[in-house]
Amino acid sequence: MTLISRRLATAIVAMTAMLGFGFSAQAADPVRIGYSLPKTGIFAPAAASQDNAYELWREQVNAKGGLDVAGTKRMVEFVKYDDQSDPGKVVQIYEKLITSDKVDLVFAPWGTAHHFALAGVLERHKVPMMGNTAASVKIRELKAKYVWFPASGMPDQLAESLANLMKAQKVKTAAVMTLQLPYSLEVRQFLLPALKKAGIDVVVEKAYPPTIKDMTAQLALVKAKSPDAVLSLSYPSDSVMYMKQAKALGIKAPFQVVLIGPSIPFFGKVFGAATDSVVTLGQWSPHQAKWARAKPFLAAYKAKFKDVPDYLDTALVYMSCEIVEQAVAKAGLDREKLRAAYAGGTFQTIGGDISFDGVQVTAPTLVSQVQKGEMHIVYPPELATSPYTPKSGWGK
Repeated sequence: MTLISRRLATAIVAMTAMLGFGFSAQAADPVRIGYSLPKTGIFAPAAASQDNAYELWREQVNAKGGLDVAGTKRMVEFVKYDDQSDPGKVVQIYEKLITSDKVDLVFAPWGTAHHFALAGVLERHKVPMMGNTAASVKIRELKAKYVWFPASGMPDQLAESLANLMKAQKVKTAAVMTLQLPYSLEVRQFLLPALKKAGIDVVVEKAYPPTIKDMTAQLALVKAKSPDAVLSLSYPSDSVMYMKQAKALGIKAPFQVVLIGPSIPFFGKVFGAATDSVVTLGQWSPHQAKWARAKPFLAAYKAKFKDVPDYLDTALVYMSCEIVEQAVAKAGLDREKLRAAYAGGTFQTIGGDISFDGVQVTAPTLVSQVQKGEMHIVYPPELATSPYTPKSGWGK
């Protein structure tokens, strides 16, 4: 090789290296992920449960050098807005995230109504989204190709699970109080016939609006009937009201269900020992030995937030992040490849392996119970981390 040829070859190698470096720098641009959360409005108590999970996951991913995007590590940045607990705002926000902010990925908002409101936006723009805090029998009717639902708390399955657990505990009479919002109403729709099938007589059945300020009248009826079980099909804000007033009135039912709320850390801080033996919708427990990722997640959460997570929403949101991370590692950010990865994959999460039948997760519905300040799964038996214990009082 002549001197000129050697110099030319050296220049080509150098130029190639420079171009390669340029491409790497471009590939290392942050992955921008957008979502909304209910920082204000009726669902505001759930915002921290959602956002803490997202922020913990982002911190962990960036500490590892970034998100693996089909073999290339890229740091993660968030673009997030307050949806004011309004499904209409959710639609506007995600339109903006996709068309104006041009995010690479979207994470899910909070709640069933918000997921459903968003489905059309995702379909129109062909943007895949892994859901989390949504559960409805209507999911099975949803002909969507760009959203998936990893929550297993389906109303019909939850109703059957509660009825089976109550029958096993020899419950004979029950009172059912229902918040007039979609998920609670769906649970009631299936719960009433499930209780009848189990031979349990419903002696009080009342529904109330989200604007309720006082449950004294309804609870006085419950106390007068003295049922074996009281089921408060409630969301966080009215769950707090139920607990305060049921305790004040001395509702003594040994089987007490508070649908959504007891899994949130603030609940235990407000009510202390009064939450002991309250049954609630569950999704996850760090005590389930079959779930290898459970305890490391709990430790990481405690280290960052100096608190325990919401065992329902935070767990679901974090699981959705784990699914996204594994799918993006395989498919990259190409929307159609990512859609196929979500639909056809099996994913390792803090709640065990997750896969989907259509848009719905293939996982059992869990029933949990607060026991000495910790959340345990009490149904189904094959996943139970502790036996059910009757509620003996409201503590001090």
